[in-house]
Amino acid sequence: MTAIVIPIICIYFFWVTKKELRESHEKWLQLKNVPEEAIISGTIMQLSGNKQRFSYNRFVYVLEMKVQSDYSFVNIKKVIPIEHEVEIPQIKTGETIRAFGNWKQDYFLVNRIEKKF
Repeated sequence: MTAIVIPIICIYFFWVTKKELRESHEKWLQLKNVPEEAIISGTIMQLSGNKQRFSYNRFVYVLEMKVQSDYSFVNIKKVIPIEHEVEIPQIKTGETIRAFGNWKQDYFLVNRIEKKF
């Protein structure tokens, strides 16, 4: 009896783990595709970026900015999946930008950033 049950349990957990890894990989890749529903323009007042773990062997680079728009300060985040040829936006404090993305709870999630001259 146990000679049959133990392999079945091992195969089941292997299948569940494989399924979770596939779903995690798809979610990680979808971080690049943020719907562009709104635009924020302003000057970067604070800028920070760090590498964070997304799942077992997947990492993201989170670029956080505080932008002063015409009327208020806006917290902006750009989440970039770290792949082989990842390109981090080269922006600095004091630059004027235009960010395309959508609103999440208390921050603006960005798909792309354009520098304004």
